[in-house]
Amino acid sequence: MLTREDDIDAHALYRRGWKITRIAKHLGRDPKTIRAYLKGERVPGQRARSGPDAFEPFVAYCAARLTEDPHLWATALMDELVDLGFTASYQTMTRQVRLRHLRPACEPCRPTSGRPVSVIEHPAGEETQWDWVELPDPPASWGWGKHAHLLVGALSHSGRWRGVLVESEDQPHLVEGLDRVARALGGLSRIWRFDRMATVCHPASGRVTASFAAVAKHYGVSVAICPARRGNRKGVVEKANHVAAQRFWRTLSDDVTVEEAQVRLDKWCSGRGDVRIRATADGKMSVATVAAREPLAPVPAAPFPADLVVARTVSAQALVAYAGNFYSVAPELARATVTVRVRLGSAHLEITTVSEHTVPVVLARHRLAPAGAGVMVRDHGHVLALDTAAMAAATSALPHRSKVRIPPGPDARAAAQELRHNTTSTSTDEAAAAQAAAVIDLARYAAAAAGRNTLTP
Repeated sequence: MLTREDDIDAHALYRRGWKITRIAKHLGRDPKTIRAYLKGERVPGQRARSGPDAFEPFVAYCAARLTEDPHLWATALMDELVDLGFTASYQTMTRQVRLRHLRPACEPCRPTSGRPVSVIEHPAGEETQWDWVELPDPPASWGWGKHAHLLVGALSHSGRWRGVLVESEDQPHLVEGLDRVARALGGLSRIWRFDRMATVCHPASGRVTASFAAVAKHYGVSVAICPARRGNRKGVVEKANHVAAQRFWRTLSDDVTVEEAQVRLDKWCSGRGDVRIRATADGKMSVATVAAREPLAPVPAAPFPADLVVARTVSAQALVAYAGNFYSVAPELARATVTVRVRLGSAHLEITTVSEHTVPVVLARHRLAPAGAGVMVRDHGHVLALDTAAMAAATSALPHRSKVRIPPGPDARAAAQELRHNTTSTSTDEAAAAQAAAVIDLARYAAAAAGRNTLTP
């Protein structure tokens, strides 16, 4: 059985013209095994068993015990397994613990500070180092949130490096960045070195993921994963990251677009970075001269067909912005959220609905314009529909002016007359009632006066 790493190496060596027998001898495998993997008849990391796995029922127990005590002796663990009914040999047990990575690394027992650092030789054309840089506070017009993402690739031998600005660190954007940087560097080295990023390998074990193994096979390179807590292993690209942050990002103004920033970075790398002087065995040379002598393999004509998926908000003009260009949709989608899908290497772009649980519906499909061209790609049907909707909502009436004389019209005068009639009738009735209430009986006054003139005995 070949691991994914051996499978990637076998494909990379076969792409370079190695014979199967030579690859088998190099990897310590049987030629028939190598041939089966190259033909796709066998899958790396999967072994066909002739019978049931005797160790499988004890995996959970071993994992729990070794997590509790990473320093537990294998012999002591074997004693416990025998009491639980384990019948296989001690060698089988230790092999399964090793292959399944059941014993975790004890970090307190592995200090990193103060250890000696050796000088690592980097032959020409041997290795490209890759790393992400999170750059804070991108221009608000980019709409990328709190961080911009820069993928940096550096040739370990010459020190030449290039970077690509992308809006996400997911695997499709990683593949896009790898392809663009590899073409900018002038070709492919034999090995691509990464740290333990989840889009390339399983961070806990360092094993290459199945999805990225297909990417490595497409480009014909081997994948090397840095050991855990070994930051000095990628010193070339780490220095490039520092330079990119301090000499490019720190001085970037707020009024540039993503495409303009990318052009500035490429110009700086070729005009400033490549003129640095390096000390070589043949004397001092510029980085560009040393890089030109590296034996790099050509990049495939088409990139790996990864699918880029990004969310966008449709503008009031029914346009969707992507990579410095604008693409039209139906006018009823104005201000809605849609998804832009682009397959690397394809000449077209699809705008679909946003859906996590159902199959997305394609709303529009356009020919992909060059990034940063600033063009507007519009479908003829979308143009007619937008014009129709805009004309239906438009009016030819002049707007009202603030300083103008507008007296009451016929309707207003008729309503006012009706109000006056009703008000007058009501007022007359109220006045008559008040007058009637005001009439006083004079006989009551006479009786009261007579009472005052009579003396009380």
